[in-house]
Amino acid sequence: MDTITIKARGISVSLDLTVGHIADMTVESGGRQLKPLHRAPWVDAGEALPKDLPQGTVRLSGDFLCAPFSRSDVEEAPLHGWTANSDWDVTESSATESGWRAVFRLRHKVMGASVDKIFTLIDGHPFLYQEHVFSGGSGAISVAHHPMTAMKGGGRLAFSPKRFAATLADPLEPDPARGRFMLAYPARSADLAQFPAAGGGTADLTQYRMEDRREDFVTLVEADHGGPGWTALARQAEDDLVLVLKNPAELPVTMLWLSNGGRDYAPWSGRHLGVLGIEDGRSAIGHAASIGDNWLKREGVATAFVLGQGRGFSFRHVIGALSPSGGTPPREITTADGRMRLAAGGSTREVAFDSAFLRIGQPAAA
Repeated sequence: MDTITIKARGISVSLDLTVGHIADMTVESGGRQLKPLHRAPWVDAGEALPKDLPQGTVRLSGDFLCAPFSRSDVEEAPLHGWTANSDWDVTESSATESGWRAVFRLRHKVMGASVDKIFTLIDGHPFLYQEHVFSGGSGAISVAHHPMTAMKGGGRLAFSPKRFAATLADPLEPDPARGRFMLAYPARSADLAQFPAAGGGTADLTQYRMEDRREDFVTLVEADHGGPGWTALARQAEDDLVLVLKNPAELPVTMLWLSNGGRDYAPWSGRHLGVLGIEDGRSAIGHAASIGDNWLKREGVATAFVLGQGRGFSFRHVIGALSPSGGTPPREITTADGRMRLAAGGSTREVAFDSAFLRIGQPAAA
């Protein structure tokens, strides 16, 4: 069994057990079947791929856990760690009074720690509730979720309050023979609609335009606002709203990966189009940087969790979808009393939501 599918009323989620990636997520909303998550075009194509690709790239889809995020340069592992590249076992999968709960365990250890992935679906909730639990081990580990969505006609973005956005010292694809980028590197802006562009002027991070062929990566640092961290994407052609939520005390940064035909080499080959990674994490770039000195730590932002025998930690995350979007993302999202309220302009929309799940206001592990 390479894939397991779990269901509750109005939602189903499939996990690729060979790499721990979500292979499919389907939400019933407004009489439609919404598919908020991306699956790379080569995954099901049966084509020959470069032999040195990590399994996480070969099977790239949906969302997966990175531990560490990016380079595994402390403990030997593929890009984004064993959590994104190796087998998970089903340890529990059963109906609950209100939906379904499944628990998966990574066969590999990460820095000596065991890792469990917990999926919860609730009848009538258009959300996947995820928790990852690390037990034991030693040292420290950076982590991030890696949800990816894709658009055929671009989209408009909105976010919970951020302190600033910043790019790294170098772009992902600096060689014009291999790819292209649009943002300036390094750069920083407190205004997400006015981020420095590579050719001068500015770029609007709240707009995803299909005509912008690019491979860009930018980190958003959460402001101290006391509520859930969230990203909302109104996909234009799909006429839906993709939602990603976190607890900022656990995952203080949101890293945006804008992948729109910006890589010309295999397997990307200019065909990885309209993809946006919304990567909530507690990480710098690479394991060694995350547990050492780095630019985010100097800004007061945590970039790793501490491991230890007899201790553990967990963090939670939510992905959902709604229709229709009306082409506009909400300006504010609040959660309370088992409901999510989305405010846009003078209107407010409510949907069922487990408002206690993200543990907002509770202290996070170190």
